[in-house]
Amino acid sequence: MKLLFKIFLALIFSVTALKAQDTIRSKNTDAILYKPSKNIRGLIVGLGGAEGGNAWASKQWKATRDQFLEKGYAFLALAYFGSKNSPKLLEKIEIQDVYNAISLSKQKIKTDKTAIIGGSRGADLALLLGSYYSDISCIVALSASHAVFPGNSDHFSTSSWTFNGKEHPFVPVNEAAVPFMMERKIRQAFEAMLQDKEAEQKSLIKVENIKAPVLLMSGKQDEICPSSDMSDKIIQRLKDHHFKYHYEHIKFEGGHTEPYQHFDKVFSFLQKNF
Repeated sequence: MKLLFKIFLALIFSVTALKAQDTIRSKNTDAILYKPSKNIRGLIVGLGGAEGGNAWASKQWKATRDQFLEKGYAFLALAYFGSKNSPKLLEKIEIQDVYNAISLSKQKIKTDKTAIIGGSRGADLALLLGSYYSDISCIVALSASHAVFPGNSDHFSTSSWTFNGKEHPFVPVNEAAVPFMMERKIRQAFEAMLQDKEAEQKSLIKVENIKAPVLLMSGKQDEICPSSDMSDKIIQRLKDHHFKYHYEHIKFEGGHTEPYQHFDKVFSFLQKNF
């Protein structure tokens, strides 16, 4: 009898677990929507970086993802390239496709509150989404760029992002950057590309158009890109445009992935601003 009871409980638990997540089917994306057991406080969207695939749906991020669920947030793990139904490469990713997947998820859980958390290139995408769509409620950008860079194709001659089919201007790979790229000195390659000030200005993400609080987090010793310096430039741009929402930049001693070790700061920011 005890064995039957245990089996019964296991079946109930498995059905509950299955109901707790949905596959979101939308053009050029793969996404899984995780739902909390209690009333939904809003939707958190997790965007991975240049590693591709659906990082936030992986076992590596399960503990952090579960923390969001425990706090009453629904969580959308979203792949925008490098997964089954998304583009193969981080190249000319249509921002509207990503937004459409988010919109479908909001409809499913009937919320109008959305916070986007992105890391590295996903942080750039989070900022771009906020700059184009006014219904984003909060943005958290970890190791972000202030400008758009080339897509990760063999030729590096196209933008990472498009909007309504039009490529976003980007900072091109110049002659100064090539030796660093050949030596795999990625940060130095970014710094060399940013010597082209005219291209940099044309490629800036228009963060002043965001209608939401913004949290930036970076590592001072970032080995991939000068994310602390670029986040400082984002802050200065917000100041110059008299940005009326809360914004802050938290810097840590550490490299490109250091901000991912400090989700206590993210939870605190969301508690106050989301």
